[in-house]
Amino acid sequence: MIEEKKKLSLMYSVLLILFSILIAVVGQVLLKIGISKIGINSFTNLSALGGFFSGIIKSPLVLTGLFLYVVSAAIWMVVLATVDLSFAYPFLGITYILILTVSKFILKEDVNPLRWIGSLIIIAGVVLVSKG
Repeated sequence: MIEEKKKLSLMYSVLLILFSILIAVVGQVLLKIGISKIGINSFTNLSALGGFFSGIIKSPLVLTGLFLYVVSAAIWMVVLATVDLSFAYPFLGITYILILTVSKFILKEDVNPLRWIGSLIIIAGVVLVSKG
């Protein structure tokens, strides 16, 4: 007999999902900043590749970003163990909106209006799926 999984309250589930997403976004931003500081000259030879990986291992930003990814994945596993995947997974669309916002206002990247329109569509989709 298959044991029924324990369900979390709706509010707690959503908070856990959002916490996992937030940690993943922070991790992604730290990875971007850290890798940008390391730079990539070329991957044409083994020495350049070794230098790149050496830079990753020595970068606190990259290592912290990777650590946050692991933490986010652990939280996500708790979510998957207690919430229907069809409910939880669409929330990952929020990641795109947060990354777009951080890219524009913190990383100072150029974000065109079409991306903002796409983000609004993603928000509408997440709201619709979460209500269903």
